[in-house]
Amino acid sequence: MRKKITIPDISKMKREGERIAALTAYDYPSARLVDSAGVDIILVGDSAGVVFSGHDTTLPVTMDEMLYHLKAVARSRPFSLVVVDMPFMSCQTGIDEARRNCGRMIKEGGAEAVKIEGGENMAEVVAAVVGMDIPVMGHIGLTPQSVHRMGGYKIQGRDETAERILRDAKAVEEAGAFSIVLEGIPSRLAAVITAELTIPTIGIGAGQMCDGQVLVIHDILGLCEKYSPKFVKRYAELAPIITTAIRTYADEVRRGVFPDDAHSFN
Repeated sequence: MRKKITIPDISKMKREGERIAALTAYDYPSARLVDSAGVDIILVGDSAGVVFSGHDTTLPVTMDEMLYHLKAVARSRPFSLVVVDMPFMSCQTGIDEARRNCGRMIKEGGAEAVKIEGGENMAEVVAAVVGMDIPVMGHIGLTPQSVHRMGGYKIQGRDETAERILRDAKAVEEAGAFSIVLEGIPSRLAAVITAELTIPTIGIGAGQMCDGQVLVIHDILGLCEKYSPKFVKRYAELAPIITTAIRTYADEVRRGVFPDDAHSFN
């Protein structure tokens, strides 16, 4: 029987050179599928705002929305470690507010860890939350909640900003994070960060030298047509399959073929 993944397990994977597989999920059935496939970490990402709710960015996502998605995932009782994104403005308005909101994710939502975007600028918040015995996953590089400052979803760290990103990584580690997401940075920079940190790095658009990888489930299944970043690999093209199934259903209803006797009660 599969063993429940815990924070110490994720740390051990880094020490033993075992790659970490993470994937997003936003609802009960998706969480069950992801967990049954043996993924190590389920990230209830604020990317739900884009792929699930149709927003152009993650900025409109609220605490209540994240709690809704988190609770649905937690009800699947996964063996995977459940990590939830802290949405924009849930941790940026002060340490007390950050503690309160992170605590809600654990107490009300059933998360086992939270993810906080930001580097040196959020290190104090990360340390405060870790001080409450709430595990924190960091997130640096291309941070979607900083999309306006960056002028869009642009690769970070190709210039003098590389040194800042390295400082961000070390600050988050020193603040007590158990792992850190590296998003949208050059592979060579991600390799340097991964080698210098003792905590696992989880890459998304950061090359193969990270300790693990995370992607959005809608992307790998071919269900998101809004964008297709270079780092996304589609492992299935489910959109046409689903469309065909729905079209067939609608046609059978209109022709009076469904429901037939096999799908009716006597």
